[in-house]
Amino acid sequence: MKRGTTIFLKGAVMAIGAIVLILCVVWLPTMAKHSADLFPEFAYLKWPILIGLYLTAVPFNLALYQAFKLLTCIEENAFSTKAIVALHRIKLYALLITAIYVSGIVFLLIQNALHPGIAMVGIIISFASVTISIFAAVLQELLRNALKLKAENDYTV
Repeated sequence: MKRGTTIFLKGAVMAIGAIVLILCVVWLPTMAKHSADLFPEFAYLKWPILIGLYLTAVPFNLALYQAFKLLTCIEENAFSTKAIVALHRIKLYALLITAIYVSGIVFLLIQNALHPGIAMVGIIISFASVTISIFAAVLQELLRNALKLKAENDYTV
């Protein structure tokens, strides 16, 4: 793969990480306070929802870090066990994000505070995370098979 492509993708990964970090530090607390002021009957949910969103940001940023490591592996040698480990971790982090959002939806449902719009956003994010997890699993298996074939060819020659 061309080095320029991976540099662009690394920059995109870093930009996404920076945007998420800025949103978590600046925008989320402001929106939580605004929502609590606007809907005082649901103000007690301010901290549980903030904690849930911050819990989601942790595996998201860890997955971005693994994506960065994967791009570094692709620059050096795409067929390596480091790439397989990075894909495995991305898969696990995506499943963790899904679990956090599904439990958040269930929590809001139990609290009788689940707005349909919030439910749709949670379902979409959960679906996207599951899709990323499945895609990472498929790539992981393809890479594992390619490594096996490469090892067999190395022994043949």
